[in-house]
Amino acid sequence: MSYYEPLVYIVPPEEEGFILKTVLQKRLMVSRKLLSRIKLTEQGITVNGVRQYINIKVKAGDRVEIRMEEEQSEDILPQDLPLHILHEDEHLLILAKDAGIIVHPTHGHYLNTIANGVVYHWQQAGITCRFRPVHRLDQETSGVLAIAKTPYVHQQISEQMIQHQVKKEYLAFVWGVVTAKSGTINEPIDRDPEQPHVRIVTADGYSAVTHYEVVEQFAHAALVRIWLETGRTHQIRVHMRHLGHPLLGDKMYTLPEFEQSLSAVEASRRLGRQALHAYKLGFVHPGTREWTEFRAPLPADLTILQSWLQGSN
Repeated sequence: MSYYEPLVYIVPPEEEGFILKTVLQKRLMVSRKLLSRIKLTEQGITVNGVRQYINIKVKAGDRVEIRMEEEQSEDILPQDLPLHILHEDEHLLILAKDAGIIVHPTHGHYLNTIANGVVYHWQQAGITCRFRPVHRLDQETSGVLAIAKTPYVHQQISEQMIQHQVKKEYLAFVWGVVTAKSGTINEPIDRDPEQPHVRIVTADGYSAVTHYEVVEQFAHAALVRIWLETGRTHQIRVHMRHLGHPLLGDKMYTLPEFEQSLSAVEASRRLGRQALHAYKLGFVHPGTREWTEFRAPLPADLTILQSWLQGSN
C-alpha cells in the first residue's frame, strides 16, 4: 500500500493534554468526513510513529502524522496535451487554462480535457494522484486553475471557499461606457425557468455578490477587474449583463443593442469566445499555511483584442 507524504504537526507546549481528535480538527483542520476515512487506513494516524486512537491525550513535542493512501483517476484516459504549468509542488498543481478546453470529461466527451492532460503529465512524472480540481472554469474562460493532489488539500481549499476566504479576480472586456468606475452588484441569481441552462437575476434566486473596477475605458467597451464574494454559475456574465454591460463575445448573455452593432460583430469574429479571464487566485496554502497567490497573464487572444479596442478609440 502506497501513501502520500504524511502531514506532520508537532504539539506545542500550550496544547499539552489536548485530545488528539481536537488537534486533528482544530489545528490540522481535518474535516469529520476525511477523519473517518483516514482512521480506516492502517497507518492513517500516528503519534511518534505509533498508530493511535483519536481519543488519547497528546503531550508537548509529540509528532502527530496523518497519512492518506495514494489514488489514481482510473476513469480518465491519459493524453499528451499541452499544459501551461504556473506552479507545482507535492500538494497542488496550478495551471493557466486555455480558452476552449473543458476541465473534466463529460458524457460523450472523454478526451481533450484538462483532466486527460494532467493524468498523462503525472503518469510521465511517476506521480500517483486522483484528478481533483478545487474550483470550476467555464469551457470558454481562460486563466488560473488549481488542482489538488490529495483529499486533504482539496478539503482545505474547499473549506476556505465556503468561508469566502479564497480570493478570485477576473479580467473581462465588457460593452459600453461604464459610467460608475467601481461598484458592487448584489443581485440574486437562479435558473431561467424557460431555459434551464441559462441563469437570470431574480428576486427568488440565490445570493450573488460581484465587485468590479474599470481598468481601461475604450470608445465602445471597457476592461474591468472583477472579484467575487460568491460563486454562482455564470455569475459574472449574468451580473454584467444586468448592469447593461455584457461581455464581448458572449452569445448567451448579450443585449439587443450590442448584438447587431458592427463593433460587436467584429469583436466576435476576432475572439470567438466570451472575453473573460481568471487572472488571480489566492488562498492559504494547505502545506505551508501561508497566503499564496497565483496569476495567469492575459492570453494572446485577449491581448490582441485589447490592442484592437485601443486602436478604435
